[in-house]
Amino acid sequence: MKFIDEARIEVLAGDGGNGSASFRREKFVPQGGPDGGDGGRGGSIHAVADRNINTLIDYRYARIHRARHGENGRGADQYGRGADDVTLRVPVGTVITDADTGELIADLTADGQRALLARGGAGGLGNLHFKSSTNRAPRQFTRGGEGEKRHLRLELKVLADVGLLGLPNAGKSTFIRAVSAARPKVADYPFTTLGPNLGVVRTDVDRSFVVADIPGLIEGAAEGAGLGHQFLRHLQRTRLLLHIVDLVPPDPDADPVHDARAIVAELEHYDPSLHDKPRWLVLNKLDLLPAEERAARVKAFVRKYRWKGPVFAIAAVNGEGCRPLVYAIQDWLDAHPATPVAPDSAAGVEAAPVNPPSAP
Repeated sequence: MKFIDEARIEVLAGDGGNGSASFRREKFVPQGGPDGGDGGRGGSIHAVADRNINTLIDYRYARIHRARHGENGRGADQYGRGADDVTLRVPVGTVITDADTGELIADLTADGQRALLARGGAGGLGNLHFKSSTNRAPRQFTRGGEGEKRHLRLELKVLADVGLLGLPNAGKSTFIRAVSAARPKVADYPFTTLGPNLGVVRTDVDRSFVVADIPGLIEGAAEGAGLGHQFLRHLQRTRLLLHIVDLVPPDPDADPVHDARAIVAELEHYDPSLHDKPRWLVLNKLDLLPAEERAARVKAFVRKYRWKGPVFAIAAVNGEGCRPLVYAIQDWLDAHPATPVAPDSAAGVEAAPVNPPSAP
């Protein structure tokens, strides 16, 4: 299924039914009085988060969603029937905003969480409500209210504990394959990843975390270059970022330090709060260096980059160094618990125990 994380829809709630102006007319019942019933309520439109859905593809093509109108009231004290509500099921992590005003309507971060998108119109009153001792034959009634109409923007932000960022071909997909059962496409050309991938990393029987991999960033991403800018929103809910750097880029003239700084600059340009998230440096592709040169290359990179945070050197292709990194992440997440917002948010994501080859 194609991954769709953004859609625009129009929701139209139902109008309320009109009240009735009617009088009781039966044989042997003279001057029976008013008996007009009320109109029925128009149908409302709700959204509910469903953990069994992982894309907004249903709303890419079905753009207009209508609820039925309420029935009009009738004589003989018959009230009109209210219309059924319409429920739109969306993935957990969907943010719903008003496309015209930018108002945030709902942020559905838990399975089963509901939000009212458009309220149905109230039913009108029949003339039964207007009778009194001085107005025994009222002909007044009210019309049903109009249902709300809105243009909405749906935006999916996946729920994950750890986010991966880096240049295309830095080894992010290879890393997620090494530590989880997720199997994103891996190839030796840029932009192999075209959409977010989630993997559950299981470190013990009852300890795990979710990793999100997005398409690689390039310089100028915040202005729309490349693919990664389209998916940066998926890192906004993460608690920890892993900046994966290709220590041995295929272009001999490339400068890994310059490229690493460019990615961080794009983060800050896109969203300062994303730039301020805890971030670890992961230097990948050690397997392409002779064993005697690895420590010196890592030390030289850190010194030139002037990095003061945690640093890990790995070879994701064979799992070297992945195990210590995974357990360090788990310990950090345990020490920095987040407010639970989505129980079972990782349901449906493939999971496997961490079992990369041990480091030599």
